[in-house]
Amino acid sequence: MQHIFIPFTKHLTKSSFVLLFLTFVVLSTYAQTTKGKGGDIFNIKVPDILPVEADTNIIHEDEGDEYEDYAETQKSVFDPRKQQTIISEDTSSIAEGEISIIEVDEEIKLDCVWVKIAEYYSVWDSRSVNPYRIDHSRFNDTVQVVLYDSLIGRHWSVPLKHTFRTDDFGPRKYRWHYGTDLELDIGDSIFASFDGIVRISTYAGNGYGNYIVLRHYNGLETLYAHLSKSLVDVGQYVKAGEYLGRGGSTGRSTGPHLHYEIRFEGTPMDPEYFYDFKEEALISRVCLITESNFQYLNRARRVYYHRVSSGDTIGAISRKYRVPASRICKLNGISMKTRLKRGRKLRIK
Repeated sequence: MQHIFIPFTKHLTKSSFVLLFLTFVVLSTYAQTTKGKGGDIFNIKVPDILPVEADTNIIHEDEGDEYEDYAETQKSVFDPRKQQTIISEDTSSIAEGEISIIEVDEEIKLDCVWVKIAEYYSVWDSRSVNPYRIDHSRFNDTVQVVLYDSLIGRHWSVPLKHTFRTDDFGPRKYRWHYGTDLELDIGDSIFASFDGIVRISTYAGNGYGNYIVLRHYNGLETLYAHLSKSLVDVGQYVKAGEYLGRGGSTGRSTGPHLHYEIRFEGTPMDPEYFYDFKEEALISRVCLITESNFQYLNRARRVYYHRVSSGDTIGAISRKYRVPASRICKLNGISMKTRLKRGRKLRIK
């Protein structure tokens, strides 16, 4: 043991002496306990700290459901039925609907490719059919879409029990028809095409009537319009073939039918690229989305005008071209009270 020298002075008080004495006793005792073990109060060895390995094979419980965090991927499989951890939420508005920008600290497996939920759910709008603002007329990519995969429990369904087609995707006289119309009777059951989440369930009187938009795992969205009643809520998780609502003729409709759309990033595609409605079957389990799916856009976006004649009114022009009067007013910067001068050109599309 090393010797400890404690200097005394003439001015040492009684209390100071007692404190120094107790210090000496403690140090002596410690020295005895470390004797023979290489102990040294001035050279104490710090014990090694061993790293603790994280347990990457833990079963988590969430509202009765279980999922496993696999060590080989260190990523959790996204289940829309589970409540996710939200980092931040910024909600803003645009003219055609309400958009919520959501960033989530999770990842999902989308068709065998791990992607951030923020990329898949970065725009969540419960009112606007196309909130993505992507111009697919310039699309020059090839995207593989898996429509169903029975091995992982993802199936498909026709939207109606019987799919008799009454109108196709394509041009009408002054506008484009962005879906396929299927015959039904009021009250017929409408079914989800693929697994997904309800993004929109609302009513639009001048167009779709009661309608539903589902967002699917495979990156597509399906739209079901003119329902007499919707039986699902926004945010609800549904499986392929589950009951969504009842068929009808609400909104801008000339009779009972289902207006059915399939969209990619908000842009409609011909549903008959995916479905053989006559055979009530999918054409393929896997399909490719290419620029050919969007070649119609340039034609669909052509601008049409009406030259005002004597006695024309906005209401009459609206009925003639089957374009909502509110849209005619918006396109031309006028109101329903505006007097129309003969010879004026009004944009109707």
